[in-house]
Amino acid sequence: MMDRKVMTSIKLQKNLHRRLQQRIIEDGYGMRGKSKWIIESIESLLKLADYPTLVDIADDMDHLSDMVSIRVPEALMLRIEQAIVHVRRQFPAIEGVKSNLIRASIMQRLLRQTTVTEV
Repeated sequence: MMDRKVMTSIKLQKNLHRRLQQRIIEDGYGMRGKSKWIIESIESLLKLADYPTLVDIADDMDHLSDMVSIRVPEALMLRIEQAIVHVRRQFPAIEGVKSNLIRASIMQRLLRQTTVTEV
């Protein structure tokens, strides 16, 4: 049985969105692989002990003009919901935790997997 998917949308800065699209293609996911790439980035972010801090840093982003929609497996969405509670415990004033968490995961994957051409 296929895992049910949940649609969610986030806003990104234009340049971050462009870098994301570029990286998805460079990594060989193709344009239809956007959700898969972002899902993998969320899963790896949630493995980091300091992910609430990274989510808090993402809260400082502005000029969020580009809308990105992704389909997330229900099981991962539940983990995101739990992560939101965890982040709010450490940073009670933070708004839009889910969007910040997804943005933080995209930024971390872009930063952590620098390709040889970028060096």
